Amino acid sequence: MIAYIGLGSNLSQPRLQLENARQAMQSLASTREIVCSSYYRSAPMGPADQPDYVNAVAALETALDPLELLHALQAIENAQGRVRTGQRWGARTLDLDILLYGDEIIDHPELKVPHPGISQREFVLYPLQEIAPENLVIPGLGSLAELVASCPTRGLNRINHV
Repeated sequence: MIAYIGLGSNLSQPRLQLENARQAMQSLASTREIVCSSYYRSAPMGPADQPDYVNAVAALETALDPLELLHALQAIENAQGRVRTGQRWGARTLDLDILLYGDEIIDHPELKVPHPGISQREFVLYPLQEIAPENLVIPGLGSLAELVASCPTRGLNRINHV
């Protein structure tokens, strides 16, 4: 199964946090990274009194089922110092989100796929477009190309090419 994972960090050397997360994902059972987008700098969605984020999207080939993958990603977040304060969209060392899991629509109490809000988040759509097949369709939402065309960049900047 191909899963697209959103990576984000705005604390404790964000680029290093993403690099370490990518290495940790490579070590997951029956999982390998196929490709990762460039890294992008974006303004925070939540409280403005926090640093900008560094974001990317990685495509993983995995035999883990969606909940196994979710739990593995949460373990990586925790290992890298993620603290869940309950503040929505607050600063964090690492955020790993399952954006897509094949073409599945998942509505589980622990996991919603496609990731809620995917269609309005430039820091997800533009990196995803960089690495995804040209004809990728986001289940229930339409083509990636159409979603990107209707989503302004809002100051999103590519900061490197990996």
